[in-house]
Amino acid sequence: MAGESQHDGSGSGSEPEPADGAPHPDEVHSAFTPPFGVPLPPPPEEEHTTSEFAVPEGLLASPPAEPSSSFTPPEGIPRLGARPLPPWQDRMRTMVRMPLAERPAPELSSRGEEEGTVGPSVPRVLDLTLRIGELLLAGGEGAEDVEAAMFAVAHAFGLDRCEPTVTFTLLSITHQPSLVDDPVTLSRTVRRRGTDYTRLAAVFRLVTDVTTGELTLEESYRRLADMRRNRHPFSKGALSMASGLLAGAASMLVGGGWLVFVLAAIGAILGDWLAWLCSGRGLPEFYQFVAAAMPPAAMGVSVVLIETNVTAEIQAGAVITGGLFALIPGRALVAAVHDGLTGFYITASARLLEVIYLIVGIVCGVLIVLYIGGELGAELDPEALQHQERPEIQLFAAMLLALAFCVLLQQERHTVVLATFNGGVAWLIYGAMRDVGELNPVAATFAAAGLVGLFGQLMSRYQFASSLPYITAAIGPLLPGSATYFGLLNLAQGNMDPGIENISQAIALALAIAIGVNLGGELARLFIKTPGVETPLPGRRAAKRTRGF
Repeated sequence: MAGESQHDGSGSGSEPEPADGAPHPDEVHSAFTPPFGVPLPPPPEEEHTTSEFAVPEGLLASPPAEPSSSFTPPEGIPRLGARPLPPWQDRMRTMVRMPLAERPAPELSSRGEEEGTVGPSVPRVLDLTLRIGELLLAGGEGAEDVEAAMFAVAHAFGLDRCEPTVTFTLLSITHQPSLVDDPVTLSRTVRRRGTDYTRLAAVFRLVTDVTTGELTLEESYRRLADMRRNRHPFSKGALSMASGLLAGAASMLVGGGWLVFVLAAIGAILGDWLAWLCSGRGLPEFYQFVAAAMPPAAMGVSVVLIETNVTAEIQAGAVITGGLFALIPGRALVAAVHDGLTGFYITASARLLEVIYLIVGIVCGVLIVLYIGGELGAELDPEALQHQERPEIQLFAAMLLALAFCVLLQQERHTVVLATFNGGVAWLIYGAMRDVGELNPVAATFAAAGLVGLFGQLMSRYQFASSLPYITAAIGPLLPGSATYFGLLNLAQGNMDPGIENISQAIALALAIAIGVNLGGELARLFIKTPGVETPLPGRRAAKRTRGF
């Protein structure tokens, strides 16, 4: 046939050309002509690709591993060496301050209540958000962190158009699915407040697990119910003993000895029991503080009535001062100033009003006892309590005071050591600046409180927890107990000018503590980043107003 080639292997080295002048079919697949007597290789299959290289005979090639699935898993392919996300506080503070149009939309949540649902129910998510915010606000957390936690929970369940609102006693959150849909708004009132930093830490862990996608809605509700049912880690008896240790350690800070330590501890324990009795009878917190301030003052007046020498007067002042340390609302003052500095003025005003009422209750209780003591002939000298430099004893007393504060705040045991150490460092800085550097007490207090806030924020960032357990107890040694006592004593004796001066100094010291703690925390967020963590969003936005109009 004209278009076919003949190859019989008879030694002929020439092959006929095709009649139409087209190249031989074998020449399409081979770039050379085989030698004389060697048959041509079979032509390759046209429908399969061939490799340019071949495995030699005798060498076994391992078969390629078959993929486990021909589809990408719903959760995506994990990225090797992925770094952890920043703390949810940093991410959510940024997003809450963003305009609604600029916020990154959350991924569609698949954590539904039942099979077949696209996402969880919006009212149930908002209810869970409010309950978490209630526990945080009742535990003493700042309004900014409460708002960030509420937004984090809602955002984790796929609700991007949410606006949380935090005030001192009212929480609300609004979700609007789109511009044409009706908004859904829920609110919740905070009626009871209690100090339990163990529960506060558990809430922070819950928010962390929710934001990382480890919990469904029902599992989050279950965790929240377990937190509410759990008992406080320390009993009432342990709290009363801690109040006594705190008062005794505070009396040693201002120059008292071991006898003063015991007397101050007894007075504080009696005041704590009396406050528990008033609380059980349903009296407001104001009257509880009035009752709690009376036994320490009565203990000091009793010392003066028994002994009339100068030493007894000095020890009496130390006894009363130690008893006042446990009552000064330092935690509420720090939270109030923090809320004011971060722009939550309504909440800050309410917290400051609460602090004023509590301080007025302390003043009333102490003044009542001092007036009765004056009528009985007990004369306390406002200048009798002199400052004494005892670095070793005072450092030990400061750390003991911070330890007692940790128990009163119901902290987790693994945070007690760090908080106690932080309190010792705060007193060491304060004593060095005031005694060695001879600086103003307000400036020394501000610097020491700034370091407390800085260390507390660093500890919280490394453990992704709240900073309050590391800060509140540590500022205990810096509280203005002696200035408060001097002011009250002068007012009770009719010395208005010295009394107002001492009260003003106590207020200045308290504000220095609050502003220093807040500034230290802001410096930690501003300049220090967690190692191994990349922040995907820009820093927290603040108001652009730089003038008073």
